[in-house]
Amino acid sequence: MGTKTVNIAFQESLLREIDRVAKMESRSRSEFLREAARAYIERKKRWASVFAMGREIARSKGLTPEDIATEIKAYRRARGSRR
Repeated sequence: MGTKTVNIAFQESLLREIDRVAKMESRSRSEFLREAARAYIERKKRWASVFAMGREIARSKGLTPEDIATEIKAYRRARGSRR
């Protein structure tokens, strides 16, 4: 698999943090950013899978988006009253 070089602009403070963590992990900046991109993509895929499962469960139970919103509000109210 070939590689491609890209230019990315970062705020200086973020770049310093990237370099600090990369150095702490004995990685190059490029290695660190590649791993960060892979982790981000994997996390997005997992969340997409979770939401797809939720949609399927809701569909199988005949729930509407309004039903779900009502349940979320009720849960948050109940949780807020316990604090």
